[in-house]
Amino acid sequence: MNDFHLVVVEDEPVARETLAGYLEREGYRISAVEDAHGLHGVLNRERVDLVLLDIRLPGEDGLSIIRELRSRSGLPVIFVTSRSDEIDRVLGLELGADDYITKPFSPRELLARVRTVLRRTTDGFRPERHNLTRRFANWTFDLSQRTLTAADGQEVRLTRGEFELLSALVRHPGQVLSRDALLDQISHRDGPPNDRTVDVLIARLRRKIETDPADPHLIVTEHGVGYRFAGPVR
Repeated sequence: MNDFHLVVVEDEPVARETLAGYLEREGYRISAVEDAHGLHGVLNRERVDLVLLDIRLPGEDGLSIIRELRSRSGLPVIFVTSRSDEIDRVLGLELGADDYITKPFSPRELLARVRTVLRRTTDGFRPERHNLTRRFANWTFDLSQRTLTAADGQEVRLTRGEFELLSALVRHPGQVLSRDALLDQISHRDGPPNDRTVDVLIARLRRKIETDPADPHLIVTEHGVGYRFAGPVR
């Protein structure tokens, strides 16, 4: 048994118990609930390391749940859903999901994605032991504390994917990083050719750090190649 506590949010009883049972056999501590009310009950009582969240739920759906979670928490979330529409997938990522897996899937694939997200959440990302603070424009980015702070002292919350993407960019200022290279930094897996994960995260970061996200001067697009952090980094 390991120390990770996962919450499975799935309204279909057979699917919920099957998923929970498989993860329990892999050594995880599982809380299985059927809706947003059950999830909030667990979050209010215990520490949670990862939520596996269905989109189609009675009452408050998964997209509403993650929107509310992201307003106050960077808790890792993987969407587990039967929906395969790209619009839902992209919307889930834009709202802050760390990953997205579509039914039907193999248990081994799900386990690999759970392990990857947990590795990133705990000790999967190890920045250099020296010079852990980066300053650019009016921002202070502390890689050890995983914080992004504006000049007025206000901290801007970053999701796990946003943090890892920004970390990769500021550690290589002026260098063009391809989408594949950036995808490796945030997911440790190969995405399909139409994978928009990096583009979605770039758009979210620009809304948070650029003076004018429509005319970015810090994270610039190198068309046909990838992205480059253009601002000076100290």
